[in-house]
Amino acid sequence: MVCLGNICRSPLAEGILKSKVDTAKVLVESAGTGGWHVGQLPDIRSIEVARKFGIDITDQRGRKFSAYDFESYDHIFVMDNANYRDVIELANSDSEKQKVQLLLDEIFPGENVDVPDPYYGGNHGFEKVFQMIEEACEKIASRLS
Repeated sequence: MVCLGNICRSPLAEGILKSKVDTAKVLVESAGTGGWHVGQLPDIRSIEVARKFGIDITDQRGRKFSAYDFESYDHIFVMDNANYRDVIELANSDSEKQKVQLLLDEIFPGENVDVPDPYYGGNHGFEKVFQMIEEACEKIASRLS
């Protein structure tokens, strides 16, 4: 799960998908395309909205996406089109590029819909983003189970 800073959207996506799959069989992690928040906890608003829905994301720490991640993961879900471009730029082959998709393609196939970045919005934006990510993760989890 990849967003810009790895403090709002991708930590929520990591936590939500982990809550829906057998984590002994499916590795779920998140990262940001930027390195500003490496080592930091997710945004408190992400922590709070996740907690509201019974998910604890306080074990997560920010990290930056790297080209090595293409070797480690079968699927790379990005939160928006800018993240998509940044991740694709690091790919070394077509097979690596094929691993990358917009998260919301799960519920809006081919429409290139972004998960909006709630960072500068109020708390309501975090809950809206949680619901969007949750719906997409439900579809992913059903395929991975």
